Order: sequence, then structure tokens, then C-alpha cells
Amino acid sequence: MSLKAKLEAVIYASEEPVTLAQLAGLFADEALEWKAEQAAAAQAQAEEPAASEDASLPLLQDTLPDLTAAPDAVEEAEASQELSEEATEPDEDAVAPDAAKAEAEAKRAARLRDREARGIIKQLLDELIAEYAIDGRGVEIREIAGGYRMATKPECHDAVRSFIKGLKPALKLSLPALETLAVIAYKQPVTAPEVNEIRGVDSSGVFGSLLARKLIVTAGRKPVVGRPILYKTTREFLLRFGLKDVSELPSMEEFEKMAASELEEPEIAEAEMAGGAVAGAASEFNPDLSTETNGNGATHDSENQDTETEMQSPQAARAASGSDAE
Repeated sequence: MSLKAKLEAVIYASEEPVTLAQLAGLFADEALEWKAEQAAAAQAQAEEPAASEDASLPLLQDTLPDLTAAPDAVEEAEASQELSEEATEPDEDAVAPDAAKAEAEAKRAARLRDREARGIIKQLLDELIAEYAIDGRGVEIREIAGGYRMATKPECHDAVRSFIKGLKPALKLSLPALETLAVIAYKQPVTAPEVNEIRGVDSSGVFGSLLARKLIVTAGRKPVVGRPILYKTTREFLLRFGLKDVSELPSMEEFEKMAASELEEPEIAEAEMAGGAVAGAASEFNPDLSTETNGNGATHDSENQDTETEMQSPQAARAASGSDAE
């Protein structure tokens, strides 16, 4: 079984997020062996073209004469080797410092080995995350609360939610509890009086509920008069909401966009309804007050008529008055 498959199995089997340190402690040796195998395979692949090119060339040992060392030269080489061995023998007085130095070197080597193993495992985890990110999978590996855990993809939440409804009810929070938790999450570390000031109501009872469910925890005391207790969110909060850290919380700009979109939808619907009502009543009501409608349905502009009457000649006026008299 490959190392990547083992990492996948451990992440799947764990209920809590698996940290990189835990994975490195389990698979450090296998990670280093995997790296060595990859390096050997790459080196062998690089040497294959060079070996095929050298096969056509004559060997140098076939063309050079056989040379043997002289006896005097062999004796001189052995003597120089003995002198070098005597020079490299450790001194008894330097044994203790050398032991401490060796211990420090061993610790340094262990740290480098652990760091190298973590880098290899992180590379394999990144490959796993990329493989799970394709469209054909319904789950993904996410980095949550400092570790890795499998979770369903957001586009599959509707199907999962319909299944979850048939199971036991999930942990629910009341609206005051959610409001208090949201204030603490965005303003942490924050005191209870500050939360009460933001919400406008007393939240002392809600704090007890959130503490009991381990969603918040105390974070010391604020250095002011009275030294009130500070509160912050916990790792359980990140697990419940599926967050890597509090920086993944939606920003205020995102909330404003969501609120604006929700307000625009009712306004558009009301405008459409009002437009339909106006179109239906157009034949019954004429909003233009400068026009009048006679019994035959014909309209005329009274202002234009007055203007035209004033500009008529005296002869036309007398003719009009004569017709009226008749």
C-alpha cells in the first residue's frame, strides 16, 4: 500500500482533524523511504540515456597496459596510512565535549529529519486535496482547526441535509446564543459588558450555555478597573462551523452584500406587482391632469384650447358668437 493511501485512510477514519505532526510521527520512516525511492528512480532514469551512449565507445581498460605498483610504493602507502590513523585517535580529555557535541548533532539531525518528513507528507496531502477537488467526487479533504479532515462538498449539502433530517436532531443554538457567539467571534477577546453593550440586552445567561457547550472559553482578565473576564472562541467552535481559523469568518462587506441582495428581491417583486396594477387600471384612470375626456372618449388639451381662442381674429370670434346665438 502506498504512503498516500495510508494518509487518506487515517484522515477518513479519524473523527477529529489529523494534524501534520501526528502524521509525521506515524509515517516519518515511510516518508523518507518514499523520497529515497523517488530519488533513485529519477537517477536511474537519468542514467539510462548516458549508459546507452557510452555503450558504443571502446573501454579504456582494454587499450591501456596493465600497470602494477612497485613493492616500495606499497610499503610507503601502508606506513602513511598508519601515521594518519594514529593522528586521528581521540584524546581522552576531549571525550566529554565531543559527547555533548555529538548529542547536539543528533538532536539537530532528528529535527531536520522530522522537518523533512513533514515536508514530504505535506506534499502528498496537497496532491490528495487536488485529487479530491475534481468534480466527480462528493467529498473533499479540508484543513480545519490546524488539521485535516474529510467533509462533504458544499454543492452536495442539500442531499446530505435531506439525509440528516431523518437522524437524531443536531445541536441547536437559540437566537440570543447565536448573536452572543457571533459578537465574541468577531470581537474576541471581549468582556461580557462589551457584548451586552453591542447587543443591547443582558447576555449573562447565554454565556453559561456557551461555556457548557465548550464553544467559548475564558481568556484572562482585561487590565482595566474591575478586571472583567475576557472570552474567546474555542477549537470546538472551529469544528462546529468547519473553519480553519477565525480569519475565514465572513467579512462585514460580505454581510452587507447579502443584506442588500435580500432587500432588493422584495423591492423588485413589489415593483412588478405595482407595475401590473398600474397597467390594469390605465384605462380607468388618467394621471395627466392637464387633459380632459368627453363622453365619446376623445381628449383635448384645455390649455392649448385657451391659447388658440386668444389668438383667433375678431371676425372668427363674431362668427362663433353668431352660431351660438342661432
